[in-house]
Amino acid sequence: MSGALPVAVVGAGPAGLTAALTLARAGRRTIVFEAGEHVGGIARTETYKGYRFDIGGHRFFTKVPEVQALWEEWLGSEFELVSRLSRIFYDGHFYDYPLRLPNVVSNLGALESARIALSYAKARLAPIRPEESFEDWVTNRFGDRLYRAFFKTYTEKVWGIPCTEIRADWAAQRIRGLSLARAVRHAIFGGSGTTSLVEAFHYPRLGPGQMWERCTELVQQAGGQVELNARVEAIHHENGQATSIVVSRNGQTEGVPVSAVIASMPMPSLVRALAPSLPSAARDAAEGLRFRDFLIVVLILNRQHVFPDNWIYVHAPSVRVGRIQNFKNWSTALVPDPTRTSLGMEYFCNADDPIWSQPDSELIELAGRELEQVGLGPASAVEDGCVIRQPKAYPVYDAEYRVHVDTLQAALAQLSNVQTIGRNGMHRYNNQDHSMLTGLLAARNLLGEQHDLWTVNTERSYYEEQEVGRRRVS
Repeated sequence: MSGALPVAVVGAGPAGLTAALTLARAGRRTIVFEAGEHVGGIARTETYKGYRFDIGGHRFFTKVPEVQALWEEWLGSEFELVSRLSRIFYDGHFYDYPLRLPNVVSNLGALESARIALSYAKARLAPIRPEESFEDWVTNRFGDRLYRAFFKTYTEKVWGIPCTEIRADWAAQRIRGLSLARAVRHAIFGGSGTTSLVEAFHYPRLGPGQMWERCTELVQQAGGQVELNARVEAIHHENGQATSIVVSRNGQTEGVPVSAVIASMPMPSLVRALAPSLPSAARDAAEGLRFRDFLIVVLILNRQHVFPDNWIYVHAPSVRVGRIQNFKNWSTALVPDPTRTSLGMEYFCNADDPIWSQPDSELIELAGRELEQVGLGPASAVEDGCVIRQPKAYPVYDAEYRVHVDTLQAALAQLSNVQTIGRNGMHRYNNQDHSMLTGLLAARNLLGEQHDLWTVNTERSYYEEQEVGRRRVS
C-alpha cells in the first residue's frame, strides 16, 4: 500500500468521505483534498460562540440500508431520534405539515378548500401533456389552485427563475410519491408509504458535521489522509487516464501522481481543471450549468422558547427569507445556553445579487425585521448573530441542464479512471444518503465491481425529502 500511487478524492463532503473510507478500509492508498477548512461540505456544522448550526437543515433518513448501517456504526448512541415538526407560513397563517385537514380548512376556509378540490379534480381529468416543467408536474398532481397557493411563490423564491423553466424531472426526483390524494389520506388515516411524510428522523447530537468529523477520523485510522485548505487546481490526463493532479496549499502548488480520481467538485470546476482541455462542446456545456447560492443568518435571541418547529417554510412573498431553522429543536446540544435560542434565517440568492454582498450587520438587522414581520418573535429579542455564505449550494434544473449534463457525462466517460460523485459532482439534487451511495459505489468500482453511478436516485419509488414546494436544502 505504501508504494502504490494514491487515489485522489476531491472534496470532503458526504460523497467524498464515504468513498475515501471505503477505499482506505480495503487497503487502497487514499488522499482526500478539501479546498475549505471544514469537512462535510454543505452538510458541515458551523460554530459561533459555542452555538452550532447547519448550513440548511439535514435530516438523516434513508431507504438505503448500507447508508443507514454506516450512520449507526459511526455515531452509535450519539445518533439520536428526533420528533419532526414543520409548518408552512402562507398568507398570514401557519399550516401543519404533514397536512391536517381541520388546520387546512380552518386557514383557507371552506369555500377556498372546495375550490382547491375542484381544481384538483380538473387536473386529474385533463392533465397537462407533455409534462415538461415543474409547473406542469405539480399542477397535474395537486391542481392549479393549490400549485399557485403553496408551490409557485416559494419555489420561485428559492430558485430565482419561473417554475415554467424548472424541469419536471427535478420535481419527480424531489417530491415523487406525494400527491394531494395521498397527503389527504395521510391526514385522515395516518401513515404513508411516502417518506416525505415521516414524523421522526435521526440526527447527530452535535449536528451533521459530527457525522463527517467522525468519518474523517475513521478514514485516518484506516490509513487514509484528509487534507484541508488543499485546492485541486489541475488534473492532468493522457491516453484516457488521469495521471496526476496539481494541489494548491497556502499559496504553494505541488504535483501529485495518482492512480485514479474521484471528484465531487462542481462539474464546471472539474472541466476547467482538466489538462489538456476537453473538446469545446463539453467546455460550453460545463459553463452552461447553473447553481443557486445560499446564505444563512444565524440569530441568537434572549428567549428560552420561540416556536416549537424544527423548521418553518416561509411562502410569504412579502419577506425575502425562505426558511427558518430552530436549532434547539433539532438538538438541545446545539445551543450552549438553555435560556437562549438560535435561529437560522435562510436566504436563497445568486452571488451577484445585492443581498450576497450586504454587510453582515445589515443582514442580521434584515433577518430580525423579517422574523418579527412573520410573527415569530420581536426583532428586539435579537442580541447577536452571524452570517455564513455558501456558494453553489444547489444545482439548478433549468431548461438546458439535462442536455449539458448528458454532454459532460459522455465526455468524462472517456477518462477511464475518473469518476464524478455527489450533488455538485453530478449536478444532481441528491440528498446526503444518495450522495454517500455514489461515493460508496465509486469506491467499489475501483475495487473491481461495476456500478453505474448515474442510476443512483433515479428510481421513481424513492423520495427521501420533505416539504411542499422545494423540499429541503441539504
